[in-house]
Amino acid sequence: MVDWTVLPAFLGVILVFLIPTGPDMAYMLAVGLQGGRRAAVKAILGIATGMSVYAAAVVIGLGKIADTHPRLLTASWLLGAAYLVWLAITTVRHARETSAVASVRSGRWYLRGLLVSLTNPKLILFFLAVLPRFTGNASNITMQMALLGAVNVTTELMLYGTIGVLAGAFHARFTNSRRAGVILNYVAATVYAFLASFIVVEAIL
Repeated sequence: MVDWTVLPAFLGVILVFLIPTGPDMAYMLAVGLQGGRRAAVKAILGIATGMSVYAAAVVIGLGKIADTHPRLLTASWLLGAAYLVWLAITTVRHARETSAVASVRSGRWYLRGLLVSLTNPKLILFFLAVLPRFTGNASNITMQMALLGAVNVTTELMLYGTIGVLAGAFHARFTNSRRAGVILNYVAATVYAFLASFIVVEAIL
């Protein structure tokens, strides 16, 4: 039913897109530094959930909406940028109020990761552009694309999840340092603001 022989080449393409530093990697680094390992795990699970939604949408054909209504993608893009700006602002506020990283009141990491993922239309564009190219000799195209989507989500979950958890180790080192806590929160806020600017620029261009 499915063609497994295309997986090595498909994994190679995924890694080419994932390994260079990009918005998702930067976001996971920021989450790990700001919230620690547990926050990173929750955030990457949220991102993986959002990716799964987009992958499923492409598999069942909803991706055609992106071709016929491109303004919806632009609106989603800008919504994501606005959300990241809000994260930057609230992170700066928490940095000023808290006495250490451990007391940052910025939970709901899973929900944040989910929203960041769902407001990133580049994901659905990636699935639309890449998945159909690796159907191979599969007799069931729907199953083949579902398999490819699952492989993609799993790969990003493992790679970026590891990066976020490793970044969380630095959070643990500075938990009891007020100055370090403030710095790490400002670093996270800067990353959020940068990602928002990056998304807006791409949406305009």
